[in-house]
Amino acid sequence: MNWLAVGLACCAASVVAGAFGAHGLASRLDAPALALWETAARYLMYGGFGVSLIGLASRVLGQPLTAAGACLLSGSLIFSLTVFALALGSPRWLGAVTPIGGLLMIVGFVLFAIAAWR
Repeated sequence: MNWLAVGLACCAASVVAGAFGAHGLASRLDAPALALWETAARYLMYGGFGVSLIGLASRVLGQPLTAAGACLLSGSLIFSLTVFALALGSPRWLGAVTPIGGLLMIVGFVLFAIAAWR
């Protein structure tokens, strides 16, 4: 997989989501919901940067870093999409899924750190 391209696409989606929240949802959501939306967009950007770095590091290190990229990408998507959904009023039980995304992001960054250390 082209981790650099996928990571940069996540970054672009994060900017779109942030702009949509600030301009399209500002009059429709209350302050706590808008804060959730902003958190989801921010973490999608963090994940996108991380996946992009994995793409660049894969080229430098000569290893695909597939596990790190897969964990970080899937974690970013699970975390951000569930928080976006919660901001829009989805059932609260969906919040129980969000930490799985956060854990996958942590695992992805740790795997990336281990690969960089070696």
